[in-house]
Amino acid sequence: MISDERRQRLIRRIAERGFVDLPTLAKEFGVSESTIRRDLAQLDEEGLVKRTHGGAVFISDRFSALNFAARESTALEEKRAIGRRAAELIRDDEIVLINGGTTTHEVARALVGRPMRVVTNSLPIANTLGTAPEIELTVVGGYLYPRTGVTMGPLARKALESLHVNKMVMGCAGVTDEGYFNANALMVEIEQQMMECADEVVLVVDSSKFGRAALARICELDVMDHVICDDKLGAEWQDRLRSAGVELLIAPAASSTETPAEAR
Repeated sequence: MISDERRQRLIRRIAERGFVDLPTLAKEFGVSESTIRRDLAQLDEEGLVKRTHGGAVFISDRFSALNFAARESTALEEKRAIGRRAAELIRDDEIVLINGGTTTHEVARALVGRPMRVVTNSLPIANTLGTAPEIELTVVGGYLYPRTGVTMGPLARKALESLHVNKMVMGCAGVTDEGYFNANALMVEIEQQMMECADEVVLVVDSSKFGRAALARICELDVMDHVICDDKLGAEWQDRLRSAGVELLIAPAASSTETPAEAR
């Protein structure tokens, strides 16, 4: 592997994990620790990562876009299928509130070209929809969390208090019997405020998030109106969601030839 290619992969790996130590990087890339040190020294000099004793740290303010791209590439086909299926729930000329996230970003992509009003707290989503002439876009202000490019905090909550939308689209970091979770408590506050604005709440989540919790609970299972997931979701979880009164929509990936399964 040539050095430039290796360094690009190093940046992405550090962006994904936040911190990686030298032995781990050397083992994963099949080179010596001295080679990794030289790579990190170059990346540090360019302002791309920050060298620390024994490894390197992700620089969030410079590489939030890279971190978002790294997370977005995980389960990409599943997320795109979920995004397309979610877009089918949204009617032209509706008012839609879309929370930040990699799966919700795929929903936004699927809405390009359709007439509607969109409200979002996500800079990546705003960048995607900002040049779409058919979409009337409103961006919620507030504290910008650099790792994900979303706004949160008191200003964002205040702005949301006066809004009413037809549908809210959101993601989550985990799903258990206790409900839906996110890894950031401040984001959970915003999500709960967003849910109060909406006639219907649509959760878009890939199957890898099921069976695991995160830092803060958003709400219980039965609060969601619709949950859209890929076709790798197990039958047991499908039954649990349906038993909770949730409309579950299954979105097969593009490679699948199965017909989407729905719970009405």
